[in-house]
Amino acid sequence: MKNQEKNTENANVAKSAYIMVQMKVESLEELNQRYAQFAIPILLNHGGQMIAGTPVPNVKEGDWSGNWAAVLMFPSMEAAEGWYNSEEYQPYKHIRINELQSEEGRVVILPGL
Repeated sequence: MKNQEKNTENANVAKSAYIMVQMKVESLEELNQRYAQFAIPILLNHGGQMIAGTPVPNVKEGDWSGNWAAVLMFPSMEAAEGWYNSEEYQPYKHIRINELQSEEGRVVILPGL
């Protein structure tokens, strides 16, 4: 009975979620000025945080065409989706995708284990 209670208890605990980002932008300075300084406070308001970010990731396998990579962490998949789809984030997502990126970027949401 105790194991069954533990399993039920664990199932009710929200698992964290991670967003992996890879993009290539014309200017990292412009990314900061027009996007990051506005998007990060919105991220924080949704319970997220940037736990890693760099213009020079250590690529071990596969092709890499980007000049920015980041990992964001959220308390749950719902929080990650909530931030990505939130009304307040949409103008900055539009700027990132349509004005700052020089080629297609990648954004992937993963559930934590």
